[in-house]
Formats: sequence, C-alpha cells, structure tokens
Amino acid sequence: MVERHAWLSVFCHVVLLVGAAAVCMPLYFAFVAGSLTVGEVQQVPFPLLPGDHFVENTITTWSEGNFSRLYLNSLVVTVGIVVGKLAVSIIAGFAVTYFRFPFRMTVFWLIFISLMLPVEVRIIPTYEAVADAGGPLRSFFEAIGLTGLLASTTGYQLDVALQWNMVNSYSGLILPLIASASATFLFRQFFLTVPDELCEAAKLDGAGPMKFFRDVLLPLSTSNIAALSIILFLYGWNQYLWPLLFTTEKQMYTAMIGLKDLIPVADAQPAWNLAMAASFFVMAPPAFVILFMQRWFTKGLVDSSK
Repeated sequence: MVERHAWLSVFCHVVLLVGAAAVCMPLYFAFVAGSLTVGEVQQVPFPLLPGDHFVENTITTWSEGNFSRLYLNSLVVTVGIVVGKLAVSIIAGFAVTYFRFPFRMTVFWLIFISLMLPVEVRIIPTYEAVADAGGPLRSFFEAIGLTGLLASTTGYQLDVALQWNMVNSYSGLILPLIASASATFLFRQFFLTVPDELCEAAKLDGAGPMKFFRDVLLPLSTSNIAALSIILFLYGWNQYLWPLLFTTEKQMYTAMIGLKDLIPVADAQPAWNLAMAASFFVMAPPAFVILFMQRWFTKGLVDSSK
C-alpha cells in the first residue's frame, strides 16, 4: 500500500518547481535580453522583466543572419541524422539479436566499443574519408589493375569518375553521424525482452524475417523509437563541431554556426540583444520537441527498462 503524506507531496512539488525553474531560466533570460535595446541589456543589475523590442530584434536577426536558410539546413541535417540513426540502429539490433552468423557477438562488441570513439576523437580521419569518399575504391581498382585497363581500352577515366567530394553537402553533414552504438545497444536490449514465442509463432505462420520485423517488432518498438527520436533530435540540432569544420560556404551553415557568428567580437558593437534573440529561437525547437513529446519520452524509457 502506498502511503501519502501532505508534507511529502509539498516537498516533492517544491523540488520539481525549483528544478523546472533552473531548467527554464536560460530560456527566460534569453527572451528578456532579446527584448531589450543595446543600452538596456548592458544595465547593472540586469533587468528581470522583458522589454518591448523582442519582435523587432527577432526580425532584424532573422534577416541579417539569413536564418531562413540556416533553419532549413538544420532541419534537413537533424531529420536526416534522426532517420538514419534509427534505421541503421534498429536493423543492426535486429541482426545481432535474431541471426546466428559467425562472429555475431564480436561484431556487436566492436559496435559497442565505438562508444569510446565519438566524432570529436576521430574528426580528422572522418573528414578525410568524407572529403574523398571514392579514395578507397580508387585504391582497390588501381591495385587490381582495373583503372589502367579501362583507360587503355575504352578511354574511360575511372579514377576521375570516383572523385567524390561531399564537403558542403547535406550527405556529408549527415552520413558520418548516422551510426549509433548506443541506439543499437538499446534496441538489442529491448529485442531480448521480446518473448521467443512471438518469433516461433511468426515462423509457424510462414512469416519471414523481414515480415516478423515489420509486423511484430516495429509496432512493439514504437515507444522506444519515439524516445530515441527526441534524444537524437537534440543531438543533431545541437551539432556544432562537425558543421563548423565541414562547411565552408555560408549557404550550408546550420543555425548553430549562424548563432556563433552573431556573438559580438572585440571591435564590434556589443549587440547582445540580437544575439540573445537569435539564441532564443535557436533553442526553441528542442524545447518544443521535449515539451510536446514528453509523454512518449517517459513511456519509452519506462518500457525499455522492463
């Protein structure tokens, strides 16, 4: 029996309110600073109430920073990362759970060990691989003599055709980030909790592996997919180092890179109100995703822990 005490309920609600205030405080201060003028934002002490210039500052920042294009880039890259990570991870988790191929667990542990090698650690080889994606194929064809044979017989320059440079492209921003060892591990752990009787019943009904995956596992994984989608959306939207290194054209910048360019430098006017207005609408999409999908997020975490 669960006992309820009035003082315990009050204490829990106070703790939750304090935690919510601490989490929402950055958003509120960004909103307040973004609604002030340049002179007001430098006042000491800092104003605690918003001004009446938020719409004006937002319109100015949006147009000057070309955020319509940057927002589109961020949405395309984020959605691509979310869809790619989910697709690769759930198929990989399905393979290492239900298929008995040689070195199955070795492959799984190699995937799991890659958690110790995030993008920040392997940034240079990843950049080299994406900047010259056709390099391994060129080396292979040169080793077997196919490049010289085609050039001498047909005049077809295979080494020229395999010059694949994905710098300043959506594919270059998305593909290196779609592998996820943590998501693969989570899907595998969830698949291990699925009763074996479901798989046996599917076999008796004549269902193949992909039909079992599509009709049984995917519906059962809805909560887990929703919870991971929120986490992966935050991961993709907040990417900074990889887009900063990989994009050299302003038309391919993401919103995070555009926000960095608005931070006042030493000899520029300290327009922190514009930077804070931009930071507010850059922080808004992750906040809205968490706010509107919190039920799925909680349900996914609870279901995955059973």
